[in-house]
Amino acid sequence: MTDPVRVTAIGSGYFSQFHYDGWARMDNVQIVGMCARDREAAQALAGRYGVPAIYDDLDEMLDETRPDLLDIITPPQTHADFVKAAMDRGIHAICQKPFCPTLEEAHQAIACAKQAGKLLVVHENFRFQPWYRQIKAMLDEGALGDVYSVSFRMRPGDGQGPEAYLSRQPYFQEMPRFLVHETAIHFIDTFRYLFGDVSSVLADLRRLNPVIAGEDAGVILFRFASGVRGVYDGNRLADHIAQNRRFTMGDMLIDGSAGTLRLDGNGGLWLRAHGDNEEKPVEYDWSDRGFAGDCVYKTNRHVIEHLVKGTPLENTAAEYLTNLKIEDAVYRSSEERRWIEIA
Repeated sequence: MTDPVRVTAIGSGYFSQFHYDGWARMDNVQIVGMCARDREAAQALAGRYGVPAIYDDLDEMLDETRPDLLDIITPPQTHADFVKAAMDRGIHAICQKPFCPTLEEAHQAIACAKQAGKLLVVHENFRFQPWYRQIKAMLDEGALGDVYSVSFRMRPGDGQGPEAYLSRQPYFQEMPRFLVHETAIHFIDTFRYLFGDVSSVLADLRRLNPVIAGEDAGVILFRFASGVRGVYDGNRLADHIAQNRRFTMGDMLIDGSAGTLRLDGNGGLWLRAHGDNEEKPVEYDWSDRGFAGDCVYKTNRHVIEHLVKGTPLENTAAEYLTNLKIEDAVYRSSEERRWIEIA
């Protein structure tokens, strides 16, 4: 593909701004249209990011603009239908997470893409945050020796009171499955990116804020096939030390035979050698732009480079099914109060 990749997008909610900003910054991408229910929000985004046309109807937009790629930036209950609309027209698609409300719908969307012979990618952007790319490089280099365990304490502090989430993503309050389906799925994917296959999980989930439908706190234990053990301790009501508490959303510790690596709430990495009492900062390049280290732009860029250059692709929807199976196992584990093996 030598011509600019023609991109359309559907959605004008809070998070869509990071997608439109990413597309607008790419020389080999031409964003040719957007579809949204909120006309006022759509006009503001179109003016800011140079989108030439706004549509109320997805089918009309796809038929008139004939894009190469549809970017789906809408709530999860819409995803399966929007994926089908793209695939029916032979259009590649990127779909925000949560990918689909159920495993069955996810399977159907993947089958639709397979039948069309088109690309379907889940926009799982946390693994593209620069601190996780740096951590991955350090693990691959053996900087921690034999890795023993990882723990992540998620503490964005945005879930207290009757107004929780209403200013950005109000549908959060109505999701019957919330913490794991919407948020911890990021860390399931990131844990797999860093430490490999998950063999089993044990979870204890609960709801602390009575105004929301789903769970908003919980602890998940992971056993990895490599022997590494993991802990995800999530609580959307509590906070942590950070200039922006939604930047990393918490703190991570990775222990190994050669030392311990710590991620702080500002994207800083700190390495302490085994036997030492002093941490040393890890210097690495990253930009405080866009969302969380510019990970949305990096995810979009990753897909475009695959389409243009044929580079390897992460997070195809078919591969992402493993994350959804782990998510399902987490909910089953909490309900049944036992370890669940991952098939």
